[in-house]
Amino acid sequence: MSSSEMREPTFLVLAALADGRKHGYAVISEVAGLSSGRVTLRPGTLYAALDRLRDEGLVRPAGEEIVDGRLRRYYELTDAGAEALATEAARLQSNADQALRRLRLRLGPAAGGGVA
Repeated sequence: MSSSEMREPTFLVLAALADGRKHGYAVISEVAGLSSGRVTLRPGTLYAALDRLRDEGLVRPAGEEIVDGRLRRYYELTDAGAEALATEAARLQSNADQALRRLRLRLGPAAGGGVA
């Protein structure tokens, strides 16, 4: 996958898994938190995305357990997934830095600290 093709939900799912394995509903919760509620994944959408990311080698199953009579499946980032996430984060950061630099130029020196 080219980093320029990564959609925000994919980026957020990978980011949610960056700090360790999680089960599906934990990923849904993390994505909502990381996006300040802008991105809400439904279970069917999440599991389809996880299947696609697994097929692409970016995530892998990381165990199962039964909790309150329900199967809880865990997923984790692969090394390729971490690399794809880091590449996309760097691309986004570079774009944001350029936009902020241009805004500072537009506002001029008198604007001071209005744009970081």
